[in-house]
Parts: sequence; structure tokens; C-alpha cells
Amino acid sequence: MPPPPDSPSLTIGQAAERSGVSPKMLRHYESLGLLPPVARTESGYRLYGAREVHTLRFIRRSRDLGFSMAEIAELLKLWQNRGRASAQVKRIAEAHLADLDRRLADLQAMRRSLAELAEGCHGDDRPDCPILDDLAQGAPDEL
Repeated sequence: MPPPPDSPSLTIGQAAERSGVSPKMLRHYESLGLLPPVARTESGYRLYGAREVHTLRFIRRSRDLGFSMAEIAELLKLWQNRGRASAQVKRIAEAHLADLDRRLADLQAMRRSLAELAEGCHGDDRPDCPILDDLAQGAPDEL
């Protein structure tokens, strides 16, 4: 769970440095509503505390694992809800795992295809190239 509220005293640069999130991304997360509006100085500068830094670390780690912004928003709500069921969190994680598995299979198929094409290319001074021939097969006909 997030730490208890504290007195916000960190500038955006300090909060960014402590959380490992750039100031630009910090503002972006705030604009998406992943962070609640923060305190401001009389001159309008944002002030952050330990709670916001902790939340930013949560977001950064979620992004490191490839979760989408929508998934992160849902995970944040669950993280902040002490009455949540862990089954909800697991459902999100398993759906994300299935998506990663699909993307990994697609990447492996692309790699196999490209490796076959590269193997068939002589890579010499001749103009014929099976890689370009294969790519051209998918190109639309000239108009």
C-alpha cells in the first residue's frame, strides 16, 4: 500500500529523480489522472511527497513490465483499494502474459522469415536479392 500522507516538499525534478521517472512523464501521468493533483506553491510550482514518489515507482515498474496505461490505471486502483480481491490483479497479469506470449510468437515468426531470407541472399555485388524480391511481393502494384 502507499505510504501515509506526508508534507509535500519535493520539486518535480526531485520527485522525478527519486522515482526514476522523467519530469515530462511525471506531468503526463498526472494529466492522465494516474496521479491525483498535487499541492502547489504560491507561484504555481508542483510539490510532491513520499506518497507520489511511491506511486510513480509503482507506475514505472508497471511500465517496465509492459503494462498499458489502461492496465496501470486499473492496477493503481486495485493497489489503493484495501478491499480488493487478488484475483482481479491476477486476471490483469495473466491477460498481459497472454498478450506478451502472442507478441513473442509473432516476433519469433518474423525472425525465422528474415533469417531464411538473409540465408538466401548472396550478399555480393550482384543486383539480384531475394530479400528485396520478397519485400516487393507485398508491395502494391504501381498505378
